[in-house]
Amino acid sequence: MQSIQVGDFLLNDEKFFLIAGPCVIEEEFIMLKTGEALKKVSEKLDIPVVYKSSFMKDNRSSVDFFAGPGLTEGLKMLEKIKRLFGLPVLSDIHYPEQIPEAVKVLDIIQIPAYLCMQTLLVVEAARTNKAINLKHGQFISPENMGKPVKKIESQGNHNIILTERGYTFGYNDLVVDPRSFHEMRKFGYPVVFDITHSIRKYGIPSSDPAGGMREYLPVLSRAGVAAGVDGIFIEVHPDPQTAKCDAASQLKLSALEEFIKPLIELHYIERKYRSN
Repeated sequence: MQSIQVGDFLLNDEKFFLIAGPCVIEEEFIMLKTGEALKKVSEKLDIPVVYKSSFMKDNRSSVDFFAGPGLTEGLKMLEKIKRLFGLPVLSDIHYPEQIPEAVKVLDIIQIPAYLCMQTLLVVEAARTNKAINLKHGQFISPENMGKPVKKIESQGNHNIILTERGYTFGYNDLVVDPRSFHEMRKFGYPVVFDITHSIRKYGIPSSDPAGGMREYLPVLSRAGVAAGVDGIFIEVHPDPQTAKCDAASQLKLSALEEFIKPLIELHYIERKYRSN
């Protein structure tokens, strides 16, 4: 499997890794409190941790919903977190013109699931030679993720992470098919399971308690790790019920360490008996 260097960490199938942070960039004290906690988790559990938060969410279901501070202010905050805590940072881009500024700060550029087939966006991101977190579109089969993967590889970039987040199989639900993990591993890159977005109830505002099924986070995460994913993507917040985005699905920051411990153990068991 291809190893991906991000900051001081090497992401591959040998050591379980974590991508975590608030859904969208909020007030500085929230972001810094999260960064401090994630740094402690990384050191205490001896796992790579990537700080994730969006400077802009351009796929909110209403223009009235908070979409983030924007590119300039958002990148300033991510740069501060990176400098203070030494964690690599990840955020998603929506337009090619965001790339020149984003590449100055981000260690990993994320392509949103809705945009994974946008050729210009994917190719321009690939040309930076930064690590690319390519999220699996809810509308295509896992084997067809090979197409955007090839777009990135066409630019000589093999720093690729593939992230699963479920299929739009039902009404307002995303359904996770474990076969997807197996299929995407065939591309030879680390595979991540985005458990936070897989439990969202789409069509219901994320601030509504009914907008997410947080009780499924443990069982889905364990199922994904047992099926062979290399890392988990989970949005965390010091006080999820007050979060400005995905309030119904983010994990409480203080619960993260205990949540992750069994996943690390399960990862090493799965790796020991992995057939391919």
